Amino acid sequence: MAHHLPKLICQALLLASSAALAQNNTVLITSPATQQVSGFENLSLRQAPFSATSVDNATLRDIGAQRISDALRLDSSVSDSYNSPAYWDSLSVRGFLLDNRYNYRREGLPINAETMIPMDNKERIELFKGTSGIQAGTSAPGGLANYVVKRPPNSSESGLRSLNLSFGNGNNSSMALDLGGRYGEQNTFGYRLNAAYEDLNPFIQNAKGHRKLFSLAMDWRLSANTRLEWEFESSSRQQMGVNAASLIGNTLPSPSYARLNFSKQTWSVPEVFEGLTGTLRLRQRLENGWLWTTQFGAQRLKTDDRLSYAYGCYAEGNYDRFCSDQTFDLYDYRSENERRISDSLQTELSGQILLAGMQHDFSLSWLRQRQIDKLSAMQAYNYAGTGSLSGLSESFASPDATELNTNRQEYATEISLKDKIKVNRFADLWLGIRSSQIQRDSQRTDGSRPTNDERTISTPWIAFSHQLPFQSVAYVSFGQGVEAQVTPNRSRYTNAGVALPSAKSQQKELGIKGGQTAWQWQATLFDITRPVWGDQGTCDEANTCTRKLDGNAQHRGLELGLAYKSKQWKWDAGATWLDASRANAIIDPTQNGQRPLNVPALLVRAGLEHRWTNLPGLRTSVRLSHEGQRDVTEGGIITLPAWTTADLAAHYSKPVMGQNTEWTLAIENAGNKKYWRESPKQFGHYYLYAGAPRNLRLSVRSLF
Repeated sequence: MAHHLPKLICQALLLASSAALAQNNTVLITSPATQQVSGFENLSLRQAPFSATSVDNATLRDIGAQRISDALRLDSSVSDSYNSPAYWDSLSVRGFLLDNRYNYRREGLPINAETMIPMDNKERIELFKGTSGIQAGTSAPGGLANYVVKRPPNSSESGLRSLNLSFGNGNNSSMALDLGGRYGEQNTFGYRLNAAYEDLNPFIQNAKGHRKLFSLAMDWRLSANTRLEWEFESSSRQQMGVNAASLIGNTLPSPSYARLNFSKQTWSVPEVFEGLTGTLRLRQRLENGWLWTTQFGAQRLKTDDRLSYAYGCYAEGNYDRFCSDQTFDLYDYRSENERRISDSLQTELSGQILLAGMQHDFSLSWLRQRQIDKLSAMQAYNYAGTGSLSGLSESFASPDATELNTNRQEYATEISLKDKIKVNRFADLWLGIRSSQIQRDSQRTDGSRPTNDERTISTPWIAFSHQLPFQSVAYVSFGQGVEAQVTPNRSRYTNAGVALPSAKSQQKELGIKGGQTAWQWQATLFDITRPVWGDQGTCDEANTCTRKLDGNAQHRGLELGLAYKSKQWKWDAGATWLDASRANAIIDPTQNGQRPLNVPALLVRAGLEHRWTNLPGLRTSVRLSHEGQRDVTEGGIITLPAWTTADLAAHYSKPVMGQNTEWTLAIENAGNKKYWRESPKQFGHYYLYAGAPRNLRLSVRSLF
């Protein structure tokens, strides 16, 4: 009975029309808070004609979030998609994979998320859901994720001094320092310093490493109407890579392999991620309430991408799975000294004007950005013997770099216009358009296969919202987005490393949301159509495969959310039902009508928290996550079973030696559920990632 308890609780929450997780101060779509990444910074999400989620710093601390996937997994529209425990985050929103080159922002500016981004200096995580052509010139249709960094306090009285010690996720141990304050005449200058170090020794065997972070954010109040803000962060992470499992012949293996790093060899070398990122921003308040903001962002990444790579079974002629005897072919993959450069400059003017007797909230923005990938002349991807899920192998190091790399660069100039028109006291019309001039170039590192792609694309967005009784609002919207893909840098492709033509996706959305006193709720219907790229050819030898546009994918869904908060109790839950299928495929017409792999039809997140009146300072919580069945192979011949996990936590705040101190004890996956959490197909191979086993996490945070 104990094994079925989380499932029964989850079903009960569903029957009560619940939907999405909340711990502490998770901000739902109906929250009055604003959101940076949406492009409407001064707009309450409760009144916004789009779907969005924000997770604040208190919640990030409560759940021990060390990466953005930990935070966004609280939303029922988000699931994993080739999300390795020791690699950069890879997430799916509304069934679509977020593109790490285009779908991530930091302080609202574009960044490259092909790296490990620390969370210790992040104030909140934002997610804008759906097509985002009005917010970004190029992006996949799932949505945009944004990192917001911690800023200096507003006054000297709200100064901050905290030290956080944590142990958990296996034998990981970390220490993080957070200092903030103001100084100078009339508190003119503010600062926020964050430093962290963590020894990485997770539940997965042979995956040790370490990471560190140093960041500093400052501001200068030049006058009552002028503020200059700047910040930077320097981070590094070194850890042994973790390979995904795969099908064993035609069978699904046991998820008990979750603890094994079965591809780790004596000759394996760790992956290294280094990053330096910063922004500079000037805010100037003008007459009549207008605001002019100019900001510059820069990012410099260095990566040594290495993995003892388990892939395919030559002995049985299967290259999309492991052998039926649990062995696999092993490759030595090393791409050293990868350099990625991202720069962006944005200036925006916003304010209110009166035209034709109607109020217009107007903003005009100009953005210039570049992304440059500078890779080593050659990379290693060499056969290195065989391995097995048992850990036994007959392998050898093969680090010789023999494969060409592809260098890429992209420049974009974007002009966007947004206008919120007050039609009457109850109704608003929202208009937006972004024009993007994009220039993309690529060539192999020996100078061969040069490509050039220049185009100008416009993406419109329109919405209409109407206030309803009980402090609720209904809206309908239509928007477009643009994507740009690059063919994988593999010799099998005739167009390896080539920038593919851009293609437009579109979304229609209908929503209603609101809240009164202790209650908040929302319901959203969406319909997204996205062009799909496919591989034509045998793809089993060099130059036998071409990547090209091949039909489209249509994702229709319903998102529900309900939350309640009182002095002692807080709960909220969320569910996403997703109907997704392929259409108009020509390369393989049998795909038409099929559900995409690794996309469950149902996701549920729910949380309950209680503050104990008879023991002040104590609050306890339970969090449930449920993901429905998903297809591992085409046509659903092999599927992953649905799974449900429960996390328990207790937080206790009490002064210790005169210092405010909060203790957290959490048990993640309290039922020790053994399950495969996702089943992505990448590079023509079926992969399996197991969920983490039961894990104990202990942390203490002291304010001094």
